[in-house]
Amino acid sequence: MEQKKTILFLCTGNSCRSQMAEGFMRALHGDRYTVYSAGIEKHGLNPNAVKVMAEAGIDISRHYSKTLKELQTGPLDYTVTVCSRAAETCPYFPARVKLLHRDFYDPPALAKLASGPDEALAIYRRVRDDIRDFVEKLPGMLE
Repeated sequence: MEQKKTILFLCTGNSCRSQMAEGFMRALHGDRYTVYSAGIEKHGLNPNAVKVMAEAGIDISRHYSKTLKELQTGPLDYTVTVCSRAAETCPYFPARVKLLHRDFYDPPALAKLASGPDEALAIYRRVRDDIRDFVEKLPGMLE
């Protein structure tokens, strides 16, 4: 039996986008990948991210925000940055780690501009769905 590949989703604060990506990757491809997420900084788990992921049938409520320094992993096979800041400040990884970047809108930043809570949640849902679409196709991009 082939050993699972390891994948890290990296974002600025590990509060929303990388957490969603980790949740979808575990749910959709957890049989093939060991999945982690982390941030350049630690911002805490975003409650709206938890809420919209629950609507999609994925519970990330026990996830927590962590930095790369706090992450306890073995060697990684893939690192996927999910925001521009993480891509720009991505730390050095050994050459064997394949890097991929896909920038997603920042739901908390956009939600600040929303006219109310319903519009704010709609922003989180749109980004959640974009992340799900990306993660569904990700194995084909990696291998």
